Amino acid sequence: MTGLPSPRSKRVKAAVLVAGLLWPLSTHAQTPAQLQAAVAPMAAQSSADYRIGPLDKLNIVVFQVKDLSIDNLQVDANGRVLLPLIGGVEARGKTTTELSNEIAARLSAQYLQSPQVSVTVADTASQKVTVEGAVNDAGVFELKGRTSLLEAVARAKGLSKAANTHRVAIIRNVDGSPHSATFDLAAISAGKARNPEVIANDVVIVDTSKSKSFWHGMVEVIPAFYLFTFL
Repeated sequence: MTGLPSPRSKRVKAAVLVAGLLWPLSTHAQTPAQLQAAVAPMAAQSSADYRIGPLDKLNIVVFQVKDLSIDNLQVDANGRVLLPLIGGVEARGKTTTELSNEIAARLSAQYLQSPQVSVTVADTASQKVTVEGAVNDAGVFELKGRTSLLEAVARAKGLSKAANTHRVAIIRNVDGSPHSATFDLAAISAGKARNPEVIANDVVIVDTSKSKSFWHGMVEVIPAFYLFTFL
């Protein structure tokens, strides 16, 4: 590292370090090109473990029971679906497999013997993440299933040559105010740090090695936060 961090920088990083978010830097620095090669395949990974959210649309099939099967059933704003016979079922936060198993269990409790239930996501509500800074194609990208920080960067066509791979921020609205956390992307790609999940409306900012004015002027003055799910 070059130079000494400001007191504010120390305070922000300390909060993140205490939560275990920013792991020790890799002893072998990776160039943006090397890191891009490592993360690019992640953009094509499947999202079988997608967590259902409010306003998503689901296809629910109860095999050999047509009257209980529904296409394009929308999850309500509270995260529930209303189904024949069993009524309201909490869908928010569940995978399709978990929801299938719950529906089957509730049907078998009173109505059917060993029902086979399949749930698929027909359409997801609009959930987007913004990726800015030292990437090749900054912009706003739709989240399709659960998405990690590495995947979000890959959606922006990877890091530019000017990227600082050790300093990438996620800015998130927490209780109506922006908060940030800083991650070492090189360490994450090398398996030396955990890969955080980005969620709808997050802003990912990749620092540039050429200029520190934006980072010090914006990212480091935002309060730190450390409540993350890791993929």
